[in-house]
Amino acid sequence: MTYEEAIGYWYGLVDYEKSAPKAADLNLDRMRALLALLGNPEERLRIIHIAGSKGKGSTAAMFASIAQAAGLRAGLFTSPHLEHVEERVTISGEPIRADSMAAAMKAIRAAAERADVRPSFFEVATALAFHHFVNEQVDLAVMEVGLGGRFDSTNVCDPLLSVITSISFDHMDQLGNRLAQITREKAGIIKPGRPIVSGATPEEARAVIESVSQTQGAPLTQLGIDFHEVDVAGHVEPHSIGKDEIIPGQVRVRTPERTWPAMTVGLLGHHQAANAAVVVAGVEQLRRQGFALDDDAVRRGLADVRWPARMEVLGWRPLVVLDCAHNVASAQAVIDTLRASFPPGPHTLKFAASRDKDLEGILEVLLPHFQQIVFTRFTNNPRAADPNHLADLARRMEYKEVMIEWQPETAWQKARAATAGDGLICVTGSVFLAGQLRPIILAQGGGS
Repeated sequence: MTYEEAIGYWYGLVDYEKSAPKAADLNLDRMRALLALLGNPEERLRIIHIAGSKGKGSTAAMFASIAQAAGLRAGLFTSPHLEHVEERVTISGEPIRADSMAAAMKAIRAAAERADVRPSFFEVATALAFHHFVNEQVDLAVMEVGLGGRFDSTNVCDPLLSVITSISFDHMDQLGNRLAQITREKAGIIKPGRPIVSGATPEEARAVIESVSQTQGAPLTQLGIDFHEVDVAGHVEPHSIGKDEIIPGQVRVRTPERTWPAMTVGLLGHHQAANAAVVVAGVEQLRRQGFALDDDAVRRGLADVRWPARMEVLGWRPLVVLDCAHNVASAQAVIDTLRASFPPGPHTLKFAASRDKDLEGILEVLLPHFQQIVFTRFTNNPRAADPNHLADLARRMEYKEVMIEWQPETAWQKARAATAGDGLICVTGSVFLAGQLRPIILAQGGGS
């Protein structure tokens, strides 16, 4: 199988990132059948399994960065990708090679045919990660849940450590419209006897996680109860002229074992300090299982972590910030980070989102903080919301002057033209928008 044939097979499968799954689609039977014919690679890996409403990608990247700093061969599986599908499966920061992907996909397609199943796009992505990580003999595999947890295709694994990051309202059509329902789906990754570290702080979410952990006999460690974080937000200096003007934040973590020294976090925002605290608590659990993750590896891993399109600065005059906030909680994190980490001045919002999100709730959080607003859509996923509908929502909130541009590249040019050199452009609303625009912004030099 060639690389082109592998991509053709993969993209020919049903993709629940583009169309919502039906209830009958939510099971692990296809995944188990497929993996059985691949020799159950998930059983031969040492895994960290991460679920959550927001922060799970950043948290996964921190774990992988620390493992790499410790000299371990670290596999990382995340979704969705920004620009290239190979980004979903990396080892020590390097995406899967074209030849490796083609060989793995040949084996996966043959297994699916023998099992007489038609796996989904994400199920094949998960199988690809398991298969590749075993073939490349990784020391640790960090697996991020795609959607929910209980029926996510990654949930066939028996991890060394389960992690639940923050819990908020998202994917309500599939997960439920109450926080307890959503949490119960996420808590489906908790395995009997396996330690679980939770960064979920709402009482309703905590109650569910505590109940499931007790039922499963899984030792539970919780942010705000068993461990705590105190952070100083990083910031970007006014009149920035280059990346050296980004002053990173720091986190101090207190666990039952010790108070860790202040450590730099390479990602901007107060919310990243909470994610880092979850990771530090997870590191202590992994140490108890024999992993040699010393303090210096933790320090370097947190400082060196990079996670594109998460409050990522791509330009300087004007400042250009790329994010992929897609629910109310993540939109609030964007605003909190802009306030704490960036200089005041005229701010422009360039926004697109999926139509199944809480668009009104997200816009209510974002719009008051921007002087210019450009609505667009992404063209790489059919779930994109109509920009005219976004503008109508804004007008109902009494924002009369909004710009509409259906092509994201043209919308970027409009936002750039509308923003002075001492201003800021924030591009956010969806990972699909971020993925489509990031190479364009970088190619055009961001700001200047």
